[in-house]
Amino acid sequence: MASLQQIVDDFEFLDDWEDRYRYVIELGRTLDEMPDSEKTDANKVQGCVSQVWLTTQVDIADAANPRLNFLGDSDAHIVRGLVAIVLAACSGKSASDILAFDENALFKKLGLVEHLTPQRANGLRAMVARIKSEAVSATHEASIS
Repeated sequence: MASLQQIVDDFEFLDDWEDRYRYVIELGRTLDEMPDSEKTDANKVQGCVSQVWLTTQVDIADAANPRLNFLGDSDAHIVRGLVAIVLAACSGKSASDILAFDENALFKKLGLVEHLTPQRANGLRAMVARIKSEAVSATHEASIS
C-alpha cells in the first residue's frame, strides 16, 4: 500500500480528475484483503451509502499512546480507494496522531471535496469519525489496563 506522502505526490502529478479517479480506484486494489468473516454488521461503518467495513488492532506497547492498525474494505471500487487513502493516513499511527489528523485539509489538498458526491463525502467523514472513535476507545482501554 502506498504511503500518504506518495499518494499526495501522485495526486499533484495527475492534473486531470479522470486520471485521479482511476488512481483512486487503483489504490483500492492495493488494500490488504479483508476476510469475509470480518465483514460483519459490527465492523460496518454506519453513514456510508456503499458498504464499508473496518477492523481495528490496537498495540498498547505504549499505554499512554497506543498505536492502531486498520483493515478496511468496501463493495464499491471508488470507495475502496477512498478507504485506502484514509488508511494510509491513519493506520499504524498513534492514537494522538489519529485524533490530530485533519481529514478536511487532506481531502481539500487532494481535490476530493469538490469531486465527490455529498453521499460519498458524508461516508468518508463517517469512516474518519469511526477511526477517531476507535482511537479514543483505545486510549481509554490502555489507560485502565
